[in-house]
Amino acid sequence: MTISASRIARIGALVTCVALVGACDVLSRVLPSAGPTRNQLYAGSVQRDGDAFVVEVNQRVTVATSVVPALGFPAELINAGVSNTDIIQTGDMITLTVYENVSDGLLAGEGRNVSQLTTLQVDNSGMIFIPYAGSIRAAGNTPEQLREIITRNLDEQTPDPQVIVTREEGDGSTVVVTGDVAATGIFPLEQPTRTLSGMLAAAGGTTAPTDISRVTVVRGGHSGTVWYDDIFRDPRVDIALRGNDRILVENDSRRFTALGATGAQTIVPFDEQVISAIDAIASVGGLNPALADPTGVFVLRNEPEELARLVLGRDDLIGAQRMIYVLDLTAPTGMFEARDFIIRDGDTVYVTSAPITQFNSAISALTGTLSSAAAIADIADGSTD
Repeated sequence: MTISASRIARIGALVTCVALVGACDVLSRVLPSAGPTRNQLYAGSVQRDGDAFVVEVNQRVTVATSVVPALGFPAELINAGVSNTDIIQTGDMITLTVYENVSDGLLAGEGRNVSQLTTLQVDNSGMIFIPYAGSIRAAGNTPEQLREIITRNLDEQTPDPQVIVTREEGDGSTVVVTGDVAATGIFPLEQPTRTLSGMLAAAGGTTAPTDISRVTVVRGGHSGTVWYDDIFRDPRVDIALRGNDRILVENDSRRFTALGATGAQTIVPFDEQVISAIDAIASVGGLNPALADPTGVFVLRNEPEELARLVLGRDDLIGAQRMIYVLDLTAPTGMFEARDFIIRDGDTVYVTSAPITQFNSAISALTGTLSSAAAIADIADGSTD
């Protein structure tokens, strides 16, 4: 029996098709993809001799991992009482106005009885010098106390002098404000600015969103950081300031990375104080409906030793541990777990591709080969006609 060339070509094409379809599984493993599959991530677990713990998220895990670094001021800052801003400090500027009870004043000169001494700076030893009154200690006194001292000293030189003392802005009690504020600079510590809220208002407030702005206060060897909004909501956080305090206002610098079958693959800044896994997914456009595997939402992070022990229920772990948290959005409580699972700074949120996606990729890669096989058969048919 003679078999035509066209029939041989068709049989060859069919065999080629069968062989290529059988190769789909192999091709799906080597073709480019958005990242590791769900099974590949599980294969890298400690349970399978890998280097990361794979943990399926449940209510116990969400509670254990919901720890968010607390912000606050130490007791050394909170317990400092409001300072008396009227007390004159080294570096302050003093202005004196002296009224003398004579027509030709001792200080005013011929034909005058009023004199004004301006820009008297309190020196490093806390003293100022006034003609006919001598060196007088100003630092540590209020303007009223200094007025009484100067009046007594001048009373020996001119009858019944009347003295007015004004404390001006100077290099005495000042606070440095910098960062994301309308006006950075060195601000005097005065009655309206002796608390943190008053000083921030004097600097024009923050230029960043208030709900995710942080304020750090440094005083000597102590420092603390709080949320900007809390200063105006909680009186305990609106601490009293001291001279030489440093205040830094900055936008939240926390970030997480979104990868895989999401609407966007990017580094995402925190836009809220607390972000859940479901918030994180939504912020990058949600799951890609054509690619994503909703059973394979992973959160990768290095977990501190204490938290890793708590999550895994083990006391033999030493140092930070690599953790891969698994969220299955198709589970009965999956969406709730994703809503309650807190994302932290530096986390990687990775969504795997559905298995069918890999298979489709393999089929697409074979389409050109199958088309070539059909073309061969057509050519063979043409050659026998």
